Amino acid sequence: MFPLDKSALEDAIHKLSIFDLSTATIRQICTLAGELENAAGESMVHLELGNPGLDAEEIGVEAEIAALKGGIANKYPNIAGIPSLKKAGKEFVKAFMDIDVPEKGVVPTVGSMQGSFTLMLLLAQRIPGKDTMLFLNPGFPAQRNQAKVLGIKDEAFDIYSYRGKALEEKLESILKKGNITGMIYSNPNNPAWTNLTEEELEIIGRLATKYDVIVLEDLAYFGMDFRMNVSTPGEPPFVPSVAKYTDNYILMLSGSKIFSYAGQRIAVVCMSDAVYNRCYPHFESFYEIPAFGDAYIYGVLYCSSSGTSHSAQFALSAMMEAAVKGELNFVEHCSEYARKAARAKEIFARNGFHLVYDKDGDKDISDGFFFTVGYKDMTADELQRELLRNGVATISLHSTGSSRHGVRVCVSMIKTDQDFETLDKYLTEFTTHNKK
Repeated sequence: MFPLDKSALEDAIHKLSIFDLSTATIRQICTLAGELENAAGESMVHLELGNPGLDAEEIGVEAEIAALKGGIANKYPNIAGIPSLKKAGKEFVKAFMDIDVPEKGVVPTVGSMQGSFTLMLLLAQRIPGKDTMLFLNPGFPAQRNQAKVLGIKDEAFDIYSYRGKALEEKLESILKKGNITGMIYSNPNNPAWTNLTEEELEIIGRLATKYDVIVLEDLAYFGMDFRMNVSTPGEPPFVPSVAKYTDNYILMLSGSKIFSYAGQRIAVVCMSDAVYNRCYPHFESFYEIPAFGDAYIYGVLYCSSSGTSHSAQFALSAMMEAAVKGELNFVEHCSEYARKAARAKEIFARNGFHLVYDKDGDKDISDGFFFTVGYKDMTADELQRELLRNGVATISLHSTGSSRHGVRVCVSMIKTDQDFETLDKYLTEFTTHNKK
């Protein structure tokens, strides 16, 4: 039963060869949680993995089944994307962001994970001397690991210390060195669930243009700042984006959370016309394809996967098309996460926890897929370990590049009233054993 002895936790960590728990990958923490469940003989509360907690959108499922029955399973997909997905992606971005992207710039990838991995590879090659990615932290730990695996240099800072006007001075101090080729962030933020303000997006866009930096905007949680309703296609308010302030952008839109379609690994990257068409001498000599967009599709994506699942492209196309027509309100469907977050936050607060990242300017952060908590003066490592011993699996904020102490809470896998009651029970046990 939980809580487990400290020795049981350490034995499981050693068995799985986890060198540093605070920087372990999310999947390592999932495996560790499974070991601890076996040791305790009861289930943990899983707050570590961002699996969608909602059913996949039926429109996508039906479209994919129809495509498979239509005979596309034995045909290689067009690496650049099937025509219907390119059209639907362009219309989706216009309807919900009021941004015009060219159809040729809408390219499917095997989830946004493949998108960021392959884009960083290409960005690091485009201009001699511009060989470093800038991470606006905290962020999705896997993306920092991608740069590490690729051998790409990186810089980073915790943006929460530089909100508003303070962001400009900090960002310019890094970009003016001239070595940054691209910067990446998620909005809403994973793990903090903060959202960049229009002022901050304008600063990022203006400086990206000034210093020739391409912004990778990860929109995995598209439309999930539930403080405003962006569910009506073609009408404001629109989802905020750096694309309003620079042409040096690439948007990453995944079906995983928006449409609860994570299992099929389907996303699109959406490049501006300027990014797609810009030619580079290195690409011409190395890939024999001078334009960034063509080098990406036919040079990098071709080598990495030879295309994205044919049937999943039909699914994402159908879901985007239905959203544009007003037949699929994905924002309303995803708002269930806000309800879960509000209830989970109340449980954490009642047990003495505090929010680590709590504000966007002078506004409280939105309720949504993630939030972050700390406990008194516990370090991130201490907190993560004690929560694991007490049956609650989380990831350390240190693994996200955060400079603050705490853990990330994902509410997607809390599905029933019993799950919330179990969370309350485990946190009550935690506070009983950690009173100071």
